Amino acid sequence: MQHQPADRSTGMTIFDRYVFRQAAGATLLILFSLGGVVWIALALKQLKLVTSKGQDMVTLLMMTTLALPNLMALIAPIALLIATLHTLNRLNGDSELIVLTAAGGTIWRVVRPLFFLAFLVSIAVSLVNHFAMPWSLRVLREMINETRSDLLSQVLLPGRFSSPMAGVTVHIRDRARDGTLLGVLIYDSRKPKELMTYLAEYGQIVKSGKTAYLAMRTGHILRKDATLKVEKAPEILLFHTYAVDLERFERKMAAQEWNPRERYFHELVWPDKKSPTYKLMQGHYRAELHERFSNPLYPFAFVLIIIAFIGRAQSTRTNQSRTMTIGFVTAIGFRLAGLGVNNTVTLNAAATPILYALPLAGIALGLFMLLTGNRQRRGPSILDRIDIAFANLRDRLPRIPIGRSQRPQPGE
Repeated sequence: MQHQPADRSTGMTIFDRYVFRQAAGATLLILFSLGGVVWIALALKQLKLVTSKGQDMVTLLMMTTLALPNLMALIAPIALLIATLHTLNRLNGDSELIVLTAAGGTIWRVVRPLFFLAFLVSIAVSLVNHFAMPWSLRVLREMINETRSDLLSQVLLPGRFSSPMAGVTVHIRDRARDGTLLGVLIYDSRKPKELMTYLAEYGQIVKSGKTAYLAMRTGHILRKDATLKVEKAPEILLFHTYAVDLERFERKMAAQEWNPRERYFHELVWPDKKSPTYKLMQGHYRAELHERFSNPLYPFAFVLIIIAFIGRAQSTRTNQSRTMTIGFVTAIGFRLAGLGVNNTVTLNAAATPILYALPLAGIALGLFMLLTGNRQRRGPSILDRIDIAFANLRDRLPRIPIGRSQRPQPGE
C-alpha cells in the first residue's frame, strides 16, 4: 500500500481525515437531530408552566434551551455510536474497507481517526458535566422559581382569580392596549386583624429598579378586623391615587439549596456537611460525582466495540446486518448497565467501582476482539462464535405458525 502524506498539525493521513470527516459530520447531524427531538419534548413539558404564568415565548425558548445540557452528556456518546455504525457501514458498502484490506492496510487504520473523534467527544462530555450542566440547571431553576413566585406574571391575566400565595387573591377585569389594568381587585387576608380589600377602576404597573408598584386610580380600600367577637362594619377609605408595593404579596423564596446535578465539581468533592440537601442525599452526591467521571469513558468503549464488530470487510449483507445489530446491542447494553449501577451507587457505596469497570470492560472487550481478530487464523473467530450463539438462541425460540388458526373440534 502506498504511503499517504500525513498532516503535520494532526499527524493524520488522507484516509484518516476522510474517515474522521465522515464520522464527525454524522455525529454532529445525529446529535442535532436527537437534540432537536429532546428540545421539542422539553418545550412541551415547560409550555404549561410558562403559559399558566403569563410568560412570553422568549421565556419558553430560554427555559427549554437551558435544560438541554443536562441531557446532551448522555446523548453525545449515543450519537457517536450511531455515527460510527453509519460510517463503517458506508465504508463497507462502498467496498472501501475491501480495498484497504487488499492494499495491505490493517483495521488499526480505521481505529485511529475514530478513536481521535471519541477523544474529542469525551472532552466535550466532560466540559458539559463539570461546567455547562451545573450552570444551566441553576439558571433554569432560578427562572422557574421567579416564574412561579412573580405576582406580575399572574396579575396580568385578565378575567382570572389568581392566588400567588396563601391569603392573597387578585383579579383583573380587563387590560387596555396601552397596558392599563381595568377593574382591579386585591384581597389580602394574611392578617386576621387587618383584612384588606383594594378596589380600583384603573391600575398601572410601575417598576423602579427591582421594585414593582401597582399604581391604582379612583377606588377605595375596605379594612376589617376579623378577630372581633362583635362584627363591625368595615372601614372604607376612598382614594384618587394609591400605590401598593407588590413585594408585599410576592412569595418569599427560602435560601437556595442546589441539588447534586446543579452543583459544581468542588461542591461534590467538598460538600457542606451541614447542608440539608447533603444530609438527605449523600448517596446522590456520590453517584453524581462518579457518573461525571465514568460517563466520558463510554465514547471510547462504543468506538472500539463497533470497530471490532464491523470494522473489517464483510463479504455478505446478511453477515454485515447481523454483526451491526449485535455490536449495537452490546454497546447499548454496557450503557444501560451503567445507568442501573448509578442508581445502585446512591444506596451502596461499594458499587462505585462498577461504574468505572463497565466502560473499561467495554474498552477491553473491543481491544481484545481487535487483537485476537488479527492473530486468529484457524477455527471460528469471536464474532463467529457470538453469531453462532445468537443463531442457536433464535432456533430454540418457539416459532409461531403462520396461517389459518385451527379451531377446537367438539369433544376435544
